Amino acid sequence: MKDLITIAVKAAREAGGMLLENADTVKDVTVKSDRSLVTDFDTRAEKIVVDIIKSTFPGHGIICEEGSTDASDGEYLWIIDPLDGTHNYIRGIPHWGVSIGIVHKEEFAAGIVFMPPDDALYVSEKGSGAFKNDQPIHVSRRSEMSTCTLSYDSCIREDPVLKPKILAELGQRVFNIRMFGASTSLLTLVAEGKMDIAVEFDDKSWDFSAGASLVLEAGGAFTDFHGNPASYRHEKYIASNGLVHDEVCTIITANI
Repeated sequence: MKDLITIAVKAAREAGGMLLENADTVKDVTVKSDRSLVTDFDTRAEKIVVDIIKSTFPGHGIICEEGSTDASDGEYLWIIDPLDGTHNYIRGIPHWGVSIGIVHKEEFAAGIVFMPPDDALYVSEKGSGAFKNDQPIHVSRRSEMSTCTLSYDSCIREDPVLKPKILAELGQRVFNIRMFGASTSLLTLVAEGKMDIAVEFDDKSWDFSAGASLVLEAGGAFTDFHGNPASYRHEKYIASNGLVHDEVCTIITANI
């Protein structure tokens, strides 16, 4: 696994460096069918990451947001978002990064997230913990919902009835709420204990696979809305410090 992580870090840093260098020059923006945005730099970053991985591990499977997918039947699957938080990137909001998750036999085996605006590199490996710039990170120890900070799904428009309803219920229990528009931001913040809960309804595997590994290895919980372990195949999830997890699940399932 160490060899895989070394390559993932190299790929994330190279792609992230290119993105940071060009952050103020975005011109080519396309609106996809789901109303999400993609720039020419998304595709350039994806090519950098995929080329590095394929040159070293040609037999591994790859899933990427922008389409560079290789559905191999090998034990290892790389799940890549070359630029998570594209809208933030376009608008100059410093919440974006490169996300590389590694799945081994259906389990989150490692997560690498590089946040170029802060030069922050997050790395996790199953059974070995989670780290930010080589320093161990851990989820928070807040056990009372009333003291917790919650990150909530920012795409309210995709379900303007259910999402606001659940948001209102959670909002009565937590201290405050944030919406980042980038899973790299919200999941790394949960992993390092700066936030306590994250709730997402419509994330894709490339959005959260790396972050899920980070949260789990930092001592947190990552499940579906019913409290069952979530895999990269899920789209709805709760990530938390684990201490308030059951309460969040109860609130959500009572309203869906």
